[in-house]
Amino acid sequence: MPSVSAIVLAWRDEPVLEEAVHALLASTADGTGLAGGLDVDVVVVDNGCTSEAVRNLADLPGVSVVDPGENLGFAAGCNRGARTARGEYLAFVNGDAVVRPDALARMVLAAQAEDVGLVTASVRLYDDPETINSAGNPVHYLGLSWAGGLGEPAAAHARPADVASASGAATVCRADRFAALDGFCEPMFAYCEDTELSLRSWQRGWRVVYEPTAVVTHRYEFSRNPQKLYLVERNRLILVLTVFPRRLLAVVAAPLLALEVAMLAMSARDGWWRQKVAGWRWLLANAGTLRERRRWVQAQRRDDHGFTGLLTGDVTPGVDGLSIPPVLRRLSVAFWSLARRTVREVSP
Repeated sequence: MPSVSAIVLAWRDEPVLEEAVHALLASTADGTGLAGGLDVDVVVVDNGCTSEAVRNLADLPGVSVVDPGENLGFAAGCNRGARTARGEYLAFVNGDAVVRPDALARMVLAAQAEDVGLVTASVRLYDDPETINSAGNPVHYLGLSWAGGLGEPAAAHARPADVASASGAATVCRADRFAALDGFCEPMFAYCEDTELSLRSWQRGWRVVYEPTAVVTHRYEFSRNPQKLYLVERNRLILVLTVFPRRLLAVVAAPLLALEVAMLAMSARDGWWRQKVAGWRWLLANAGTLRERRRWVQAQRRDDHGFTGLLTGDVTPGVDGLSIPPVLRRLSVAFWSLARRTVREVSP
């Protein structure tokens, strides 16, 4: 019987947390072909829950609560929960995401393949479960990433597929492989850490796969965190500067600089330029830490081709206010179609 420890973070009010945990505990392998059933426990990491949800769950059989006494962020919070977990598989499920009864079993089945590192679910909108929230996340050659298939019919994403990045809303990984990857990148705090982990999985030669039969509904809020734009932009650059191989960095250096100028102009127009500049300041203040991080990440590479072939030149976030002018999209696609031919990752 495969054992699964589901890591769930609790932050702020969490109106769906109790429903989410009860759904995880009710997981079954019925009808999935997973021999022996499924043994599930839940580790709730209290990152500052302001409702009674964590207290209501604390004495529930199969639930353990980790209280670090502060908000560790998503990355460090998940890592803390994983260190206390007993399962041979780890499921990272958002506190506002509700799994269908067979979702964990179907992800575990996919994760049993020797060449698989991460398995991501068919994440649907909580109030519209036939509509996709994420079917795996695309990753742009400049580090941008977004919820793949957002707003599209779930029926259009009914086939398993390799994807550039898993969605942190619902992902399963073998515990030994999560440990080998050294977990999520804690300096990121929140946002982009699922992308960073996914690209490092590809670099280790472990695929990231989308499992359409593992259905999870997610109470998706794009702007839940007021610091999101600061974190997303800062973490995108952490990702590019530490994970991208040297040749890829050299090829995308000019458009990366152009994007930074464009992002500064857009942030000035929309009133969040201080957050953009604060991200640059953080990168400069932590340059030594980033150099060490890059040295370690690049030393872990095992796959000569890595993830370059999975990167996209198009940008289709599907979020109001974040659309890219068609002419810029065409230019980006054209550039990448040429540039990717010149990128050849060399085994370290």
